[in-house]
Amino acid sequence: MTPPPDPRAARGLRRFTRTETWVHRSVAWLMGVCVFTGAALYVPQLAEIVGRRRLVVTVHEWSGILVPVPVLLGLASRAFRADAGRLGRFFPHDWRWVGVALRRRRREPSLAGKFNAGQKLYAAFSVGALLVMAGTGVLMWFPRLAPLVWRTGSTFVHDWLALLFAAAITGHVYFAAQDPDARRGLRTGYVPRWWARAEHPLWQPEEPHDPPAGQPTGRHSRTP
Repeated sequence: MTPPPDPRAARGLRRFTRTETWVHRSVAWLMGVCVFTGAALYVPQLAEIVGRRRLVVTVHEWSGILVPVPVLLGLASRAFRADAGRLGRFFPHDWRWVGVALRRRRREPSLAGKFNAGQKLYAAFSVGALLVMAGTGVLMWFPRLAPLVWRTGSTFVHDWLALLFAAAITGHVYFAAQDPDARRGLRTGYVPRWWARAEHPLWQPEEPHDPPAGQPTGRHSRTP
């Protein structure tokens, strides 16, 4: 008797857990609010449309403070901690990916594990930028915590880093828009197996994410 097909195989390869998709979605929404309210504070035309500057400031401050909360909650998940560790480690093939990207101005999928070097660099930059912006934002929010020269420097750093971060987010969204299967992975947690083999061939999924015995895995021999 032929066993019934496994629904997990039909959905594809498990790339992210529900916790990871929730963390990403929550951080994305909070960052979107930060970017919009920040723009409303500094772009005169947008400020005129939105109005209520004091409310916009309050929403901007609290959304910025809340950005790390989903990440801290996500650390309770073993899968999230494992992926955070992957994002924080560079391997020789990652440096080769960067070299190829700089020379040819395109990605080199064959040199990617679960996350390629571009994703790792973006994650590292985002964490560092958020920490700096949180620190400078607190000094701006509570001016009595520091002397005037510190507050002036914090405003300068916060504003210019915000512009740089907005540009990085724009690039991140642009590349995501070019890859519907990657977006599907963030939305549903699953990606097609052919996509994983083509874009991240060095990625070896964990056992709980594999299909049942007897079905093809599409695994490759080495994991970074």
